Amino acid sequence: MIKLELLSKSECYLCEEMKRVLSRATQGIDVNLREVDIELEPELLERYGEQIPVLFVNGVEVFKHCVTEGKLRSRLLHEIGE
Repeated sequence: MIKLELLSKSECYLCEEMKRVLSRATQGIDVNLREVDIELEPELLERYGEQIPVLFVNGVEVFKHCVTEGKLRSRLLHEIGE
């Protein structure tokens, strides 16, 4: 199972777009998605501020701001060895 962590915040257009891309790109792939609202975590808010969304794949920061469905799916397939 691939562990995904998405740093986001409310009323963020790019965050909503990243969620839509995630929904499509992860179809058929076993993932565990954890979404973190940085506005509830002062340390994350200070560190990432306007640099969101940020997507971590298995603990590694891999995408910031935006990603295409194709690039994300390719990265996920790489994680599972396909």
